[in-house]
This record gives sequence, structure tokens and C-alpha cells, in this order.
Amino acid sequence: MALIHWLQLASTDGLGPILIQRLIEHYGSAEAACEAGNDMARIEGITKIKADGIARSKAAARATAELELQKASAMGVTLLSPDDQDYPMLLRSISDPPCVLYVRGDLQPRDLNAVAIVGSRKCSLYGREQAERFGALLAGAGFTVVSGGARGIDSAAHRGALSHPHGRTLVVLGCGVDVVYPPENTELFNQIATGKGAIISEFPLGSPPLAENFPRRNRIISGLSRGVLVTEAADRSGALITARLACDDHGRPVFAIPGRVDNPLSAGPHRLVRDGAILTTCLQDIVDELGPLPHEAMEELQIAPAELPLVATTLPDLTEPQTLILSWPAKGPDNRGSDYRADLAAGPCGVAGDDDVDTQRISQAG
Repeated sequence: MALIHWLQLASTDGLGPILIQRLIEHYGSAEAACEAGNDMARIEGITKIKADGIARSKAAARATAELELQKASAMGVTLLSPDDQDYPMLLRSISDPPCVLYVRGDLQPRDLNAVAIVGSRKCSLYGREQAERFGALLAGAGFTVVSGGARGIDSAAHRGALSHPHGRTLVVLGCGVDVVYPPENTELFNQIATGKGAIISEFPLGSPPLAENFPRRNRIISGLSRGVLVTEAADRSGALITARLACDDHGRPVFAIPGRVDNPLSAGPHRLVRDGAILTTCLQDIVDELGPLPHEAMEELQIAPAELPLVATTLPDLTEPQTLILSWPAKGPDNRGSDYRADLAAGPCGVAGDDDVDTQRISQAG
């Protein structure tokens, strides 16, 4: 069983995702890497002293891995390794994919078509409205919305996706999937995990939400997504870490929603736009710039890029008016474009559109 070996490596002191990847590339499999001894010192980043420590820790980690499997089974949590067919393809393609993904809920093939929405915990009313609006628009267009489950922008994005009858959303945590953080999102997370998406983490069950976990969490948010949309973020926001990883490390497009010039929470998106991110005001701005799926994903799906639509072309159980709206030509009956079609097809989401946002009503309450 390959999973136990991946879990053993993940539980070994001195090993992180990058060193584990090097071990597996060198030895050929997770099982062979678990059996390796002091010759690990030949691998870049592992000295002889470190190899001795890793070898000792690996032996003890086997029992830890077996116990973790038992706990996950009892909780109904699925564990996935990069060897598993259900492991997300986009995430597998990054340089440091998680050795083990803990999943509460379910992952579906359609989650390959995912976009992340990230931003500040202490967001303005405008930021929450836009996060929820874009969450609903993306869900209505067949995208899975990925975010971090935090207060503010993240929670608004998840709720926006759920407001569409066929919306799906993935929550990536910086703690164990059995730890609800923030605690007020218990009901939201339960709703997502029971048929509307999944709660995901690389951290062992029971892991608390430590500050050092969140940069690692951010690479998973980016890695799962075809692009990253930044809604509101101060200059030192963790959302900008996600944007940097998407652009520099993962080769994914970064989108930014403009805000008020006198709002400090607009500083992050405005700087991103200045540095080359795509200024985003409507759904079509995202669709136009996503581009094809990575080559590795296309090979695994065994289909040509031209055969995979950027946006889902059919959604089940659409009403007759929604079906008519989605069948309109590119500019619609009144030349307003496809974002207008998506706004209408998304149905009554309870979120503000462009003309409904009162940018004077800015609240700094998170």
C-alpha cells in the first residue's frame, strides 16, 4: 500500500515536500525511499549527519503513519498521495506537492477547472461583496472556487460559490481537517463537506492553526487552481504570497480587483496590477486570460486542449430562462457581453452586481 509509505515520509522529522520529492526521484518510489539508509547523504540538501537523523526518525514514523490511517478511517477522512488517481492533477504538477492530502468531503473531476479567490481577513464591505459576487459568477460558469476558509474574503468567496445551486468550493486549511478554524465557520464547512466540495489539508489530524502553516497552505490554494483572483489585500497580506506563488512558481495567471485608492486594503491588488496582474472587473476578464490547462493535465486526461472548454458549456437543471440566456451569442441581445449572461444565469445569488455596490459604505470590520 503506497499511501502508508507516503504518510511515513510525511511523518519523518527532517523531511519536507521538496526533500521527499528528491528522495522519490532518486529511489524510484515512496516505498524505496522509506527503506533508504545512510546513502541518502548523496541527495542534494541531505548531509551525512542529517541522513542519520532521518533514518532514525523514519523507523519511528511508521507507527505514527499507521495510527494516523486508523484515525482518518474512523473520522471518514480520505487520504490521498500523489500516486493516487484521485490526487488533483494541477497540484501534482507543482515542484513541492503535498505528500499526503487529507480530504473531508469529495474531490470531483470538474474540480480541475478551479479558480482561487483570496484576500484579507479584515476586509471592507466592498471587498466582501466582490468576493461573494465573483464566487457566484465563477460557480455559475462551472468553475470550482478555491480559498482558505478564513474570515473575510475567503468565507465570502466560499459562500458566493454555494449560492449557486450547482456551485462547488474547496477549503484549504492551515490546520487539520478535523479542526474548525475559524470556529464560527463550523456550519459553512459542514455544508461544503456534505456534497458541495471538500475541506483539504496537508497537516495531520488535530494539527492547530499555527502561523507558520499558512504560507505552506497558500501554495496548495495556488496549486489547485488555474488562476488566482486577489480581491482585497494590504501590502503585507498573505494573499500576496499566494499570488506570488501562482505567478512565479506555478505559472498560473494572477487577477486583481481594483478598489478605492484611499483604502489601504486596495494597496495589494493595485501593486499586483502595476506588476503585471490582470485588472479584473467582470467574469470575462478571468475567462479570457486563463489559457489552456498545463500539458501534464492534458496528457493525463488524454484529450486535446481544444476539446476541453474553458468554461462549462452545460449545467444540469437550468431553468428555461437561464438556458436561453446561456445560448445567446457573445454579445447577447443588447450587446452587454458574456459577463451579463453569466450574471443572469447564476440566478438569484443575493450578491451585488457592479451597479449595486455603494463604495461609500466601507466598513473595516472583519
